[in-house]
Amino acid sequence: MLIRNIPDTTKKLEILSYDSRYDLACACATRDDEHRRRSKDDMWVYPVSLPNGGHTFLFKTLLSNECVNNCKYCPLRSGSGVRRCSLSPEELARTFLSYWRSGRVSGLFLTSGVSDKADATMERINNTALILRKKQFKGYIHLKVIPGASEAAIRQSMKLATAISLNIEVPGEENFKRLSTSKDYRRDIIRPLKFIRRLREECPPHQRVNQTTQFVVGASDETDEALIRASWKLYKEFRLNRVYFSAYQRGAGTADLPGEHSAASNKDLLMREHRLYQTDWLIRKYGFRADEIPFGPGGKLSLTLDPKEAWAKVHPEFFPVNVNRADTYQLLRVPGLGIVTVERILEFRRTGSRIRSLDDLGKQTKLLQKARGYITFS
Repeated sequence: MLIRNIPDTTKKLEILSYDSRYDLACACATRDDEHRRRSKDDMWVYPVSLPNGGHTFLFKTLLSNECVNNCKYCPLRSGSGVRRCSLSPEELARTFLSYWRSGRVSGLFLTSGVSDKADATMERINNTALILRKKQFKGYIHLKVIPGASEAAIRQSMKLATAISLNIEVPGEENFKRLSTSKDYRRDIIRPLKFIRRLREECPPHQRVNQTTQFVVGASDETDEALIRASWKLYKEFRLNRVYFSAYQRGAGTADLPGEHSAASNKDLLMREHRLYQTDWLIRKYGFRADEIPFGPGGKLSLTLDPKEAWAKVHPEFFPVNVNRADTYQLLRVPGLGIVTVERILEFRRTGSRIRSLDDLGKQTKLLQKARGYITFS
């Protein structure tokens, strides 16, 4: 007789919450206080910055870690040896509400492995959100769109969610084929992305729904340039709110994966991820275009210079910038000057005062000192 231990809800949540760590499309830490953390009962909770400067946390988990897809980079792929389990929509909704009512979290990020058909998985994800909305939860819900989901399933998610994400994983069809043979790039990724864009453009209620995606960096042999150009297209053509980058973790995928044989060290892979985020920030916040980003041989970003400083070094004709006369666009091109510092400069000038040195701009941080060789005060 075979006796099988079936984990209870708490144990399943421990497993599924831990396995959800591979999907970063809802949080990215830039400071120590922004990192995910474990709750006392071993669930992962993720930070969210509030408009007033405070922080709160999201409850993040998989609905199931069972998966029929064979994505080579994913430790939860079909045939891998992880312990499988699933939650029902009712179980997850009940547990989340207990967290929310006790003030431990303010919202939910819900994703799932694809345990059968895409739409069957979407139905369970959507049903979880539907239960919460019927229980009068009006807060933040981020739902994962499963690759290959139907338009009807996506439309239902858009009605229920505050934010949605469909992970593109790699730039371009050729890279995608290297990582998965169970999904089709154009049918399962690009088609639903186009449908979501159309819904957000044509249906006023859906315009409020934020949309994100994630790239797995280094699993294939994609270049930084390909990643940035793909991100640019996602922002400009598909109107995404945010693109996330996750450095591939060696040992998580199959032995034939290009990323398993990369000569880059783990430290270099993490720095590569960091440079991609810095470049993404330049595009989203500083007005840079993708074709302005300086790439080295092989389409690589510099691991030793941040991308703004790399741009400054190949554009000496732009400098020095006069901090007492330059506009916002010019100031944001100066290495070491961020949005907060530029706002401080403009406010200083509005008072009629003249900036005579970096000391007038506040604490002399290492970052601010970068600006010294690129600005003038006269």
